[in-house]
Amino acid sequence: MSSLLVFPGQGAQQPGMLHRLPKATVIEASEVLGEDVLLLDSTQALKSTRAVQLCLLIAGTAAARSLLQQGCTADYVAGLSIGAYPAAVVAGALRFSDALHLVSLRGELMQQAWPQGYGMTAIIGLDLATVEGLLAQVHSSETPVYLANINADNQLVIAGSDAAMNAVAELAKGCGAGLAKRLSVSVPSHCPLLDEPAQVLAEAFAKVPLKLPTIGYLSGSRARPIRSVEALREDLAFNMCRVVDWRGTVQSAYERGVRLHIELPPGAVLTGLARRVFEQGTVIAFDGARLDTLQALLREEGRRQP
Repeated sequence: MSSLLVFPGQGAQQPGMLHRLPKATVIEASEVLGEDVLLLDSTQALKSTRAVQLCLLIAGTAAARSLLQQGCTADYVAGLSIGAYPAAVVAGALRFSDALHLVSLRGELMQQAWPQGYGMTAIIGLDLATVEGLLAQVHSSETPVYLANINADNQLVIAGSDAAMNAVAELAKGCGAGLAKRLSVSVPSHCPLLDEPAQVLAEAFAKVPLKLPTIGYLSGSRARPIRSVEALREDLAFNMCRVVDWRGTVQSAYERGVRLHIELPPGAVLTGLARRVFEQGTVIAFDGARLDTLQALLREEGRRQP
């Protein structure tokens, strides 16, 4: 049997999240960026896309480093959107210092692309085909709106202009959606609206050395392992403009024998989603659990025979 570490995306951020972490990684991040990163996790600072993404990178990396000590290891990593960056760091494919600079640029590019009037909305209670039909009714050059995330069979996220998302939300409620909720994300991620910033980020990535992952890296957009450096480079650079298939990613891990799913900080949103897929095994979040308990689970899973 196998284990999977997962890293959340934007929307999971919490004020004060960096202040609860082991200090070494926080200090390292501050030195690399030339700024005090502890100033990035205030309620006001987290209104910035750059700050949010850096906080999620630092939090995921710091927690995973503390977890993977004393002989503990994991078989797979996966990250939702920005979560792919700490996943790549933990897999040994991307240096933490390079990840910090790339994520800083990524956040700035996304923030500048659509500074206002755009975002993301979760629609719960409708299937994919129904939501795609609603998007087709509303989408136009004046009211752009796209499918962004497939989180579960009946939990989808759309991205686009405020007017377009509001129109889709009203239609969704009329079709029986249980909830249509605007997310705390100020950028229309995972859709063609971010094609141009993704291309700029890809140019920066071309100058950064990557290595083959030493832990299996599952792409959150492709829902399958990435096994070459060039494929990983492309996956990380362009995931901002591609649909996230998180349902497929978790299902892919389960089908590969994963029976231990640990969500790195902050929060437990991905834990709730994974429980729909994991008919057997353990699904748990780092937040709220004892470190020695999580390490014991990793060791136990590593000893299990398939």
